[in-house]
Amino acid sequence: MEEIQKKAPTIQEYKNILRKYSLKATDQRLAVHRAMLRLGHASADMVQESVIEEGVSKITAASAYNILREMTDLGVYTLRMSSTSKMYFDVNSFDHIHLYDTVNNTYRDIMDDELMELIREHLRKKRFRGYTVQGLDVQIKCKPTKAKSRIHP
Repeated sequence: MEEIQKKAPTIQEYKNILRKYSLKATDQRLAVHRAMLRLGHASADMVQESVIEEGVSKITAASAYNILREMTDLGVYTLRMSSTSKMYFDVNSFDHIHLYDTVNNTYRDIMDDELMELIREHLRKKRFRGYTVQGLDVQIKCKPTKAKSRIHP
C-alpha cells in the first residue's frame, strides 16, 4: 500500500511540483505558498495580506486567487467553501478532518487516523451506482463555547 504524504509540501517540494508542470517558481508563487504554509486555511485576500506583510513580493488579491486556483487544479491545495460562500484554500491536500467554526468562519485541521480509517472501512462495503469514491472530505461544524467568544479582527 502506498504511503500517503500527510504534510503540506515544503518550499523545495513546491518548486519540484512547479517544475513538473513546467511552471516557473516566480516570486509571487513562492510568496503565496509561504503564506499558505503560515496560514494553513486562507482566502485570497488573507494570502494577499500575508504576502504583503512578509515584504518580499507585491501581489493583488486577484493574482493571489489565480495562483491559489491554479495550485488547487494541480492538487497542491484543496478548496473549502464557508457558510458565507467565501472560498478558503487548504494547504493540506490529503484526507483529513476539518473543524469548521460557523461563527468565525475559520477552519482547524483535526488529524484522527483512527476515525478516518473507520470511515474508509465503512465505505469499502458501500457501492454508489455510477460513482467511484475519490477521497474523503469530513467537516465538523461547530460554534465557540461561551468561554471562547467571537474572534474580532
